[in-house]
Amino acid sequence: MERKKSRKDRTVEKILTITVPAYNVEKFLEKTLDSFLAEDVLGELEVLVVDDGSKDQTAQIGKRYEERYPDSFRVVSKENGGHGSTINRGIQEARGKYFKVVDGDDWVDTDGLRELIRRLRTCDADYVFTNYHEVNDGTGALRAVTFPGIRTEEVLPFSALAGETRISMHALVLKTSILKENRIRLDEHCFYVDVEYILYPVPYLKTAVYFDIFVYMYRLAQATQSVSMAGYRKHIQNHIDVILHVLDYINEYKKQPDCDEMKVEYMSHRIAEMTHNQVDIFTSFPLSDRSIRRRFKEFDAAVREKSRFVYERSGEYSGMLRLLRKTGFRFYVPIVKLSRARNGALKTEE
Repeated sequence: MERKKSRKDRTVEKILTITVPAYNVEKFLEKTLDSFLAEDVLGELEVLVVDDGSKDQTAQIGKRYEERYPDSFRVVSKENGGHGSTINRGIQEARGKYFKVVDGDDWVDTDGLRELIRRLRTCDADYVFTNYHEVNDGTGALRAVTFPGIRTEEVLPFSALAGETRISMHALVLKTSILKENRIRLDEHCFYVDVEYILYPVPYLKTAVYFDIFVYMYRLAQATQSVSMAGYRKHIQNHIDVILHVLDYINEYKKQPDCDEMKVEYMSHRIAEMTHNQVDIFTSFPLSDRSIRRRFKEFDAAVREKSRFVYERSGEYSGMLRLLRKTGFRFYVPIVKLSRARNGALKTEE
């Protein structure tokens, strides 16, 4: 006799889990969660609102959606652990075949989400990416981010993306099993872990597909964002730590017998870009701050020790950095002043 199916058995398989890292985002969260309400595909969607110890109404807002849509929305409340901890918890809790992160102050294009889920029904690629919009928080102006030159709708070997293709977290959808089975975990109590989320799965990826649709809406130009220069300066050690941790990860991967040099190069290029950004952060501080000069020199030495490729590549991005290295950082003030002047950014010293 055929066993009567339980309620759990009758639940539609979840195609996509969206984890929403949420810390004190009551101002934005309703817009975020409303954007997931594509009724014809909602049953195939799991939304995990991971409340990271918020002190406002974030959890209560999430609970309202959980009560209205219990088969699709779930609130997971936890002690504060930072952005990486919310993604780690989302990976742990996820039941969907695919996994995506949408921050609690961003949102998605509902029609784009609907189309994404439809395409994921028949997809089996490890790594899926889509277009997205950057949205100016002040003006509402949109900037489209697309991936020209990459064949669409065609499952490709991941190696086809190597080179200059730069996939951001906002574009990315990953097969959940890749994250779970390989125990992908991001740094906790730390900003700038997006790059860990992008790169840590790379050694395990075989296939990728690009869908030429717009899904993510990325809110920009908030003065308090961690990706503003003020944010970078405030959280400078987090940025340094992530760079060095990823370099350690790449070095461990290089020891594996099945190491793919193309993947090593792909990851190393991305960290070289991040290292170049770190140079900009260091040189944004007042030139009178000798402690920053010391930390800059120590950081540069650490990068050189961990990865000659990243060290040299980051120097290709910056003539100023090459000159600092040649002089052993001895003429730091005049070199940085010259660079600022050339870039039209000479500032009056305090």
